Amino acid sequence: MQLAAKHFKASASKALLDAQLQKALGNVEKGFIGKRQKAADALPEFDALRDNARDIKNHVLAHLDLYLEEYERNVVAAGGHVHWAETAEDARRIVLDICQKANARTVTKGKSMITEEIALNDHLTANGIEPVETDLGEYIIQLRGEYPSHIIAPAVHLNKDQVEGDFRRVHTHLPEGRDLSEPVALLSEAREVLRKRYFAADVGITGANFLIAETGTSVIVTNEGNGDLTQTLGKVHVVVASIEKIVPTLEDTAQILRVLARSATGQDMSVYTTFSTGPKRPDDPDGPGEYHVVLLDNGRSAMLGTEYQDMLRCIRCGACMNHCPVYHAVGGHAYGSVYPGPMGAVLTPSLNGIEETGQLPNASTFCGRCEAVCPMRIPLPKMMRHWREREFERNLTPLTSRYGIRAWAFFAKRPRLYRLAVSFGMPVLSLLGGKSRRLHSLPFAGGWTRHRDLPAPEGRTFLQEWAQREALKQGSGH
Repeated sequence: MQLAAKHFKASASKALLDAQLQKALGNVEKGFIGKRQKAADALPEFDALRDNARDIKNHVLAHLDLYLEEYERNVVAAGGHVHWAETAEDARRIVLDICQKANARTVTKGKSMITEEIALNDHLTANGIEPVETDLGEYIIQLRGEYPSHIIAPAVHLNKDQVEGDFRRVHTHLPEGRDLSEPVALLSEAREVLRKRYFAADVGITGANFLIAETGTSVIVTNEGNGDLTQTLGKVHVVVASIEKIVPTLEDTAQILRVLARSATGQDMSVYTTFSTGPKRPDDPDGPGEYHVVLLDNGRSAMLGTEYQDMLRCIRCGACMNHCPVYHAVGGHAYGSVYPGPMGAVLTPSLNGIEETGQLPNASTFCGRCEAVCPMRIPLPKMMRHWREREFERNLTPLTSRYGIRAWAFFAKRPRLYRLAVSFGMPVLSLLGGKSRRLHSLPFAGGWTRHRDLPAPEGRTFLQEWAQREALKQGSGH
């Protein structure tokens, strides 16, 4: 799977013309926004919990080294192993080594954006190990050779008929004439196929929503129970998580959990919230014989102390993209990154560099909805502006944009000249608007007028209108 964030504009244009995708994206707006609002309204202390969650993560980031060391000590004390991975390549190598030592031929995987980030599936496959995604959405896109279009609903860009077609194409061992017309039939078939894979897998790999320093515990949040089966049935459980997933205590985790599900899916709590600490103990009825945690940096420590540090508070709820008008228009794949939407527009340049991802911070209307609904109060628009500044400083923006901004800045710094220029420009634009009062074509503004009409100005500037009204007031004695 080749990601191409640098081609966002071309991908977005293609997405806008995809009728099936546009229909599917309507479900994002209808399925998430109202549910989140209803869940938030039903909890009077919701905003106070958001403040607490923000403060907890800020405290962690200010003392990240200490909490990581404490977490490692407690994992080891519980019988587990901690592996430190500076880069994606390091993480892939570590996971492959664990699997090979376990003589694994098949591994099951819970939904994990981190393993998507490091392209773990491709690496395992290339080395003769078959990874099987067990989250229903992830399983569907794995059959299609795609990557997620949403961080909590990976297959939200697809419709039922497409899923049915994929199941018939791949599940050739099942009767050809079976009825798959209802969603429940598709779900039952996936459950039947995957159940056998759980028992055949030698290793189970999951991500982690939280890593608790106090106890050395990893926490996963799911609605399907697949994560539990993945981590308990294999001989080895491998947790792959990034370093900012640390939370100090069990109590802190409980507070953040109260805003996570409400922000993500509008639930009070996800169906399964699973805490795992170390391998199976002698008196445990089930569990893995080995427990490994791979802690990935991959550029995150470089974000500490910068204007992008707040992004490390993200708990991957997806609320920002659920409310983003740009995401609603083009979907997740247009971003060319495993992290789409506003959070991806900030995080992806931080991980991969603005040179490769410069178009993403521009994929925003700056309406502010993403920041307004973020449970961790992350100032996403502000950080996208910072990335736009970096893009401009490095001459990565198109030449026409750079000259246009410089020309505007020249006039904006000289108020008298600015007022003189617009006093000539406004009447001209008003005449060009004609009877329709719409501008259908303008030099240097084709990016706007190609796709929408621009309202024509009335003919005078705001200051001219204001001055006339003040003069009328004074003349009338008011």
